[in-house]
Amino acid sequence: MIIGVVGKPNVGKSAFFRAATLANAESGNFPFTTIDKNAAIGYVKVKDPALDFNKHSNPRDGYVSGDYRFVPVELIDVAGLVPGAHEGKGLGNKFLDDLRQADVLIHIIDISGSTNERGESVELFEYDPINDIKFLEDELNHWYFNIIKKHWENIYKKIKMQGMKIEEALLTVLSGLKISEKQIGDAIYALSLNASNIADNLFELAVKLREFSKPMIIGANKCDAFKDVNQLKNKLKELQELFPNYIIIPTVAQYEFNLKKADEAELLQYTPGENSFEIKQSEKLSEQQLKGLNIIQEYLDEMKTTGVQDCLNKAVFDLLQMKPIFPGGAKLEDSNGNTLPDCFLMPKSTTALDFAYRLHTDFGKNFVQAINIKKKIPVGKDHVLEFGDIIEIRSGK
Repeated sequence: MIIGVVGKPNVGKSAFFRAATLANAESGNFPFTTIDKNAAIGYVKVKDPALDFNKHSNPRDGYVSGDYRFVPVELIDVAGLVPGAHEGKGLGNKFLDDLRQADVLIHIIDISGSTNERGESVELFEYDPINDIKFLEDELNHWYFNIIKKHWENIYKKIKMQGMKIEEALLTVLSGLKISEKQIGDAIYALSLNASNIADNLFELAVKLREFSKPMIIGANKCDAFKDVNQLKNKLKELQELFPNYIIIPTVAQYEFNLKKADEAELLQYTPGENSFEIKQSEKLSEQQLKGLNIIQEYLDEMKTTGVQDCLNKAVFDLLQMKPIFPGGAKLEDSNGNTLPDCFLMPKSTTALDFAYRLHTDFGKNFVQAINIKKKIPVGKDHVLEFGDIIEIRSGK
């Protein structure tokens, strides 16, 4: 599973990526800072399930902070997109090629309106970020449409002459976009398409395929530019009313990065996504740094989070509807004494048998039953697992 961080140049896209991952992605106040895509690990945040047993987990991958478990996910930060990217303008072709592997997108916009459509700096609030949401949709829609249109003659032959299902024929050219046959089928069903009318509705199909295979959240970055919080909230409300189908999250990527770096240096204690932090070594902080932290805390008092963690969590848990599932026995510990060392992000429809196969093919083949450790009850192979379940798999061997 891969989260793609997207947007035009100079909106704080790479700053968001650094804040989410603490990777050394280059960022700067000029267009096309990112040329080659960056890839790194970020983390989604869930309640530590070991707390229900008066313990803390010991993750093999990820970490625990306070009462929360942070589970790794991969992020990519791709080259900035400008209008006309699907025609090759800017770094458009590279951007789109890098984006193929993403399962979900976080679109970073500059809500302060201080960058124009080409990513060039302008006066604060001079540019309307509404335009950026529209143009990114348009670029992605045309990207999908151009691929379908380019191969349509061969696709149609497979449908009409070879009797291939529409979903199968489309998949032969769309699989590189990391799209499934089910997603194609859902798009066809949503538009009531069939072999007789699909040729007249290719663009509508492209739009629906993009929506299903690359769902998107809006990270409204640079919220700190608003000195009047009511002005910020009104702008966010305006965006949400114009784009009701999107989750729009107010974000200050730089605040998140500063807090994480200070936490890493043990100058303060900060759990990502929380609305406060604790200064631990004030004597090592300059007056300017303390003033900066005070400004961040004032923002958190109003907006509750920097928004970065919210973007990651909502992308994975709300849009992709993944569930964290923990393998574990009655004592929760593995042979090395580590408590719940593993966590798997699984699709919402995952059954006990699916999870058994995810752990090991032999567990699936020889499945007998699963034990829900929290509820202390056995469940069958068709039982759909719930968010945060701890599951022990029992097999015949």
